[in-house]
Order: sequence, then C-alpha cells, then structure tokens
Amino acid sequence: MSNKPWLAHYDKGVPQTIEYPKAPLFHFLEEAARKYPDRACTIFKGAVISYREINEQSNHMAAALVAMGVKKGDRVGIFMPNLPQFVVAYFGILKAGGVVVAVNPTYPVDEVLTPVNDAGIEIMFTLSRFYGKLKEVRARSGLKKIIVSNIKEALPPFTRVLFTLLKEKKDGDRVESLDNGDVWMQDLLKKHAGSPKPNIDIQPDDTALFQYSGGTTGVPKGAVAMHRNVVANTLQIKSWMTGLEEGKEVVLMGIPLFHVYGMVAGMSFAMATGASMVMIPNARDLKDVLENISKYKATIFPGVPLLYNGINNHPDVKAGKYNLSSIKACISGSAALMRETKEEFERLTGGKVFEGFGMSEAPTATHCNPLDGVNKTGSIGMPLPDVDVKIISLDDGETEMPLGEIGEIVINGPQVMKGYHNMPTETANSLRTLKDGKTWLYTGDIARMDEDGYFYIVDRKKELIKPGGFQVWPREVEEAIMDHPKVLEVGVGGIPDPHRGETVKAWIVVKPGESLAEEEIKAFCKEHLAPYKVPTHYEFRTELPKTTVGKILRRELVRQHKEGVK
Repeated sequence: MSNKPWLAHYDKGVPQTIEYPKAPLFHFLEEAARKYPDRACTIFKGAVISYREINEQSNHMAAALVAMGVKKGDRVGIFMPNLPQFVVAYFGILKAGGVVVAVNPTYPVDEVLTPVNDAGIEIMFTLSRFYGKLKEVRARSGLKKIIVSNIKEALPPFTRVLFTLLKEKKDGDRVESLDNGDVWMQDLLKKHAGSPKPNIDIQPDDTALFQYSGGTTGVPKGAVAMHRNVVANTLQIKSWMTGLEEGKEVVLMGIPLFHVYGMVAGMSFAMATGASMVMIPNARDLKDVLENISKYKATIFPGVPLLYNGINNHPDVKAGKYNLSSIKACISGSAALMRETKEEFERLTGGKVFEGFGMSEAPTATHCNPLDGVNKTGSIGMPLPDVDVKIISLDDGETEMPLGEIGEIVINGPQVMKGYHNMPTETANSLRTLKDGKTWLYTGDIARMDEDGYFYIVDRKKELIKPGGFQVWPREVEEAIMDHPKVLEVGVGGIPDPHRGETVKAWIVVKPGESLAEEEIKAFCKEHLAPYKVPTHYEFRTELPKTTVGKILRRELVRQHKEGVK
C-alpha cells in the first residue's frame, strides 16, 4: 500500500500532508481566545462562558494546581460528565504541566481504583454528587486531595436558585462540608483570580493524556499520548471537515469528554475551529439532546450509531416536533454504522453522517469517509492525512496482504501513542518496527482494503467465532440481522457448543411496539447468511450492555451466557 491509493479520492481541499505546530495542546484554546474572545466556548442550560473566560479560568486553575504542588508530568484526574467545569479542569491541568487522566464518573469504586492506582493520581476533580464515591476510592488508594464542583455552578442564576431549592438535595448534589484538605473548585478560582498562567516549559513530546482502554475486554491499559499526538489528530480531523466556517460552528458535545473521542473529535476540534460547544452531560437523555440541537442550531454532531439510531426512532422526532435542519456534518465512531441508521438520520436532518474509525491508542481518529466524496456502505473510509496503513497477515504478523485480502490493520501516523503506561510487554506487542524501519501500531482489528483505498473492518481479532472449524465474524451476522425491519439492536458472539466446539448466538433488542419470534428471525437469517453463520441460539432483551460510547459489549454478553445471566 506504499502507493496510498486513497489519496486520489480525498475531497477537494483536504491536504495529503499537514504542517503541525510545535505547540502544546492548549495552544488551540489560547488561539481561539485570541481570535474569538467574546464567542461562546461552552453553552450549558442557557449559561454561556466565552473563550476569553474559559482561557482565563484555566490559567487560574493551573496556578492553583502549581500552588498545590503539582509538578510537570504529575497525573491529575477528572471524574466528571460533560460540563464547563471539565473544560476548565482539563486545560488547567495541561497548563500546569500535568497529565490529564479522565475517568468515567459512572464507574463503581473498584473500576475507578485501577486508573487512580496505576497512574498514581493524588489530586482529582469531581462533582459533589460523586464526592462520596471518591472518598471511598481515597481510602483504598494514594489519592490525597479532591477538588469538588457543584453542577449548579454552571447554571444560569435563576435556574441555579430553582436547582438549589428543588433538586440539589434530591439528586444527591448537596454536600454540606468537605473533608480536611479537600477544596471547592470555585474557591480555588476565586483565590487565584489574579494569577497568570504558570511559566512552565511544555514541549510537544511531553505527555498530555493517559487514556485507559480495554477494561471491558481485558486488563485496562493506560495509553500515553503526547501533546504532539493530540495536536496532530486535532488538525487531521479539522482538515478533513471541509467547508467549515471558523468562529461560526456549533458542536453538540454529546460524546463523553472523559473519552478521547469526545476530547479530541469534540472539544479539541471545536477549539481549533473557534466553535461553540453545547454541553450534554448525559446523551441517553434524548429529549435534552434534541432540545439543544433545536435551540442552539448545532451544526457539527460527533456521535455514535446508538445515538443516531435513538433519534431516528424517537416518537417526537417522528412527529416532527424538533427542527434538526441545522446539522451539517456528523462523524460516527466507536461502533459499526448501519446503512439504515445513516440514511434515516440524513433524511431527517439534511446533514451528512460519515463513518470513521479510531482508537485510544491513536487519540482518536485514523480513518474517515469523505464529507463530499463517496461514502461506501460498510466502510470506515480512508486514512486521514499523514496516516499510513497496511493490512498484515494474521499468520506471521509481518507479511503485507494483497489487495482485497483480509488481515490485521497496522497504522503509522503522527497521532500514534507513545506506549502503555507501566506495560512494556503490551507496548512491545502493540508497537512493532517492521522491515521498512517504521514503527507500526497493531490494532487488533481485522480488515481489508479495496482498490480505491477504502477500508472495511471485518471484526476484532479476538472475537472471531469458529463453529466446527469455520470462521464467522460477529459483525457480518449483526449486519444481516439489523436488516430485519423489527430489530433495533443486536450483539453476536460465540458460545461453547458440545458438538461444534463453538456456535453462534444473537442477543436482540426489538423496536418499540414490535414483536419478533425466534422462528421468524431464524428464517430471515437463513435467507441472508451461509448455513454455518446462522445463529443457533437467540435471546431477546430490552437492552444490551454497552461501553460509555455506545459500543455493544459482545464479550460481556458471552460472559453472561456462560454464567446464566439473562
């Protein structure tokens, strides 16, 4: 693939290569504050904070962290949903020379302990409603100080009063006093209101992020991203989105900021374009998502298929109660985008949904379908500028496969991580130098490339099902089942079988108001799949286990089957 056939199919205006500034990640915020000081940076429940204000607050927070003893390279945690406070904490940590370790605030204590202990987090930002959970974490870890914010601090004055009177105590947000040593975030901002940004030398090769991945599919690993990795990926995504109007776009921030997808394709991209971010703390609240799109005229909506599918099937959307016509472009990631989901969402909004691909180890995007060019059904698109990709033999892990043949995707590009924290063996397995002298990221994803340079994910290397010696890729079966008009969601996995060693099982969620019998879906599968690929077991559920970014957890379904969980 040394000839990079995809370059001939880039949209007009997308560069083949980019010149990356030798600047830290917060450069994007500072530039937006310089160019668009009065433009809304964050919008939350009607409260607007400008780019100038967010930049200044993050300077003050950086000064506060340095005063607390944070040194260059120290890991600092954020345990929050999508709120303005997250943005201030994130850039405050980076400006203090620290490393951001964002953790999913819905995690139970045991799952929070892994990143806290592995990264050596001593200071962590959180919301008052999660304060009790973090105190439990502190009792079992090296965590020393908790910086606490209340959600009402982000609300407009009148809404804040109503929240205090009606919801604060009921929703678990009221904390009467903090333990000794802990501190309110707003008190820190007031105390350091006159403080400039600390004078710390931060270079492109300094570490910016630890992103923990694999907790749901194995031992959690902390992918270490340098400032230059995230700067590069931000500009790659920006260059791909042709036709943007700098300083005028509105990004709907529905994907979580505690995940690199939200951090980079959402927040960092927004900063690089001077876009306003409409903050959505819980994207499962579709009413809130729809109201915010309609009210603030969101133009860019990075999301996941589950979210787009939910909007497509929302009764108020079907009744025409929301105006979604402001949406111009949606990058869909984290799971396969089904053709029906894409076409229906585009019909409803008039915007374009184009599937991309990425991973925590290359935070975050490596491939994307073009905005204006051909979007091929089932394809994750083409490599972004400066990304090289090979399809490598599954047998020897080195030989490049011929065009159209399947193998493992390996990636070389400026956004590829430094390695995994404290995991030299895992790092050596994932980052390998081949005969060409380049270091390649082994993704664990099986794919093929067509003659135009478009890539197609076949499946995860570790999720291949082998009934009676055949090879069945779960994604292929899922796509066939999703073609049934009554199916809303499906997960497919391999379960033990005494005769075939392993057999195929499908877990299905039926669309609201529909009913589906096992005989009907099995007959449908027999029409659309080879006999050995047809599931022999079916289980109907009201919901399926998913990651925070909406990826169905096939391994969790298999585990539940083995343990008899329904």
